[in-house]
Amino acid sequence: MEYAKNILDTIGDTPLVKINRLTTELPCLVLAKYETFNPGNSVKDRMALKMIEDAESSGLIKPGGTIVEGTSGNTGMGLALAATVKGYRLICVTTDKQSKEKVDILKAMGSEVHICPTDVAPDDPRSYYSTARRLAEEIPNAWYVNQYDNPSNAKAHFESTGPEIWAQTQGAVTHFVVGVGTGGTISGVGRYLKSKNPNIKVWGVDTYGSVFKKYHETGIFDKNEIYPYVTEGIGEDILPKNVDFDIIDGFTKVTDKDAAVYTQRLAKEEAMFLGNSAGAAIKGVLQLKEHFKEDDLVVVLFHDHGSRYVAKMFNDDWMRQQGFLE
Repeated sequence: MEYAKNILDTIGDTPLVKINRLTTELPCLVLAKYETFNPGNSVKDRMALKMIEDAESSGLIKPGGTIVEGTSGNTGMGLALAATVKGYRLICVTTDKQSKEKVDILKAMGSEVHICPTDVAPDDPRSYYSTARRLAEEIPNAWYVNQYDNPSNAKAHFESTGPEIWAQTQGAVTHFVVGVGTGGTISGVGRYLKSKNPNIKVWGVDTYGSVFKKYHETGIFDKNEIYPYVTEGIGEDILPKNVDFDIIDGFTKVTDKDAAVYTQRLAKEEAMFLGNSAGAAIKGVLQLKEHFKEDDLVVVLFHDHGSRYVAKMFNDDWMRQQGFLE
């Protein structure tokens, strides 16, 4: 008989799927690393489990302990899977920008959820960064995950996602494109792929209101780049330690409108029901057209599932309110 001993055993080994209609203007083959096949429907399942396992190994979390994390939703879901199986209490701290579906899913999985204002500085005591740290300090036997600076985040992708892409493409991949938030995915996958072939190009997709692109190009952390944006799951107003800028060849920025519109287009034209960052990622690939040649093989990673965005990017009334649809 074949079966997984628990749900955590089903994480990883996600398929590559060809993009057909949206990429007709490109000269090359574009394959999507389709991470919604993970049990928590996102790429974050990989690093959530790895961070908990490494914390267990190093004694940072004890049996019956409490896990505390600031999350836009998907890491929280991955942590919830592992916490339930392993018997930990989970507290997720998120922002009021995140979709209602994400909050409801976290609660459904047994997590306690604290919601903080989006439009405050990272060091403001009301921010979700500060709130998560404070709760971890106040609660006995609690461990603050800190996915932004936790090296196990990028390590998970160096050990699993990167090798999968290399094996699935038989080493033919020439470009890797992915939205950047905590930096774990782009840094871990990018480091692995470049260890196999230093000529592979690694591109990050950023959003307007985030500091990554300008910092990568100039080395300047420009606070004037920071302002509220709608796109979920990518971009930051901080520089996480997991973002290895030396691995990244460049960034392209995608507008909120384009990210939302292309999220809908993926569903309607490719039958790919995906999250907001997937729309940004595929639009980023299209914006990088001049960098691709006929024999290239581009892998773009799609982070999460469309079910988390039904009331937003898949709701035409919401899209009109944002000015994203006529």
